[in-house]
Amino acid sequence: VQLQASGGGWVQPGGSLRLSCAASGRTFSRYAMAWFRQAPGEERKFLAGMTWTGNKRYYTDSVNGRFAISRDNAKNTVYLQMNSLKPEDTAVYYCALPNEKYAFVGEDAGAYYYWGQGTQVTVSS
Repeated sequence: VQLQASGGGWVQPGGSLRLSCAASGRTFSRYAMAWFRQAPGEERKFLAGMTWTGNKRYYTDSVNGRFAISRDNAKNTVYLQMNSLKPEDTAVYYCALPNEKYAFVGEDAGAYYYWGQGTQVTVSS
């Protein structure tokens, strides 16, 4: 499985970005997906996740109401729409996929098997 993340960049506080993660090599539609981020000197942290059916979404408190995860199974792509960005959102953002079909494996980064290469998001004025 290969995951290719894109869409990062520089944005001013209050701005928006949409990250994309394109998957190849597996039946994408049968897997839950998640987004994490890692700031310098910090652990990789869960941001948002979505079940394989798309009927449940999970968010960490710090992004709930500002970020939205979605997926397009026809394009084998998961998205993270980020609004009202803050300087503390600055980090490298990663998409992740578990090794097992159907299950949403939670917020622990260790539970995910496949990772995108990361895309840098910088929020500053």
